[in-house]
Amino acid sequence: MTEWALWGCLPFLTAALFTDIRWMRIPNWITLPALIGGLLLQLIINGWQGLLFSLCGSGAGFLLLLIMYFAGAVGAGDVKLFAAIGAWTGVLFSLQVILYSVLLGAVVGWIIILYRRETGRRLRSMISRTAGFLLLRNMSLVKGREGELLRFPFMLAVFPGFICAYIYF
Repeated sequence: MTEWALWGCLPFLTAALFTDIRWMRIPNWITLPALIGGLLLQLIINGWQGLLFSLCGSGAGFLLLLIMYFAGAVGAGDVKLFAAIGAWTGVLFSLQVILYSVLLGAVVGWIIILYRRETGRRLRSMISRTAGFLLLRNMSLVKGREGELLRFPFMLAVFPGFICAYIYF
């Protein structure tokens, strides 16, 4: 990934961080210009090969986060934002951002659970849902009920995940 892709992505990520913390959503007025900007700049700077690079990165980020969206782990804004990140940075870097973001998201989630003193209840719920899935092969048991889900702005993990991916890429 080149420096201009990092600096091009950061303003969109910063705006997404603020809106996600404030309203728990990432609006289209952030994700759509980020996606279009990444596609266009890759096309302008690297030609058709750059556009293909950008489309592949966008597709990879979108598809992996779409799976997480269907599992109830992220929101639709996060899915679109990762498509935009992939458009700017390509497949490998966006996969690395996803990996770091998921790992950091797990850390943030456990910090919240420990702070709220919900560890025992959440562990019992997770174990029972996993056992139910393994025994009954019912995918609906894996996805928690609305009241059970731990909700926090995923950008709290994505923004540092992006920085970690840049540092270690």
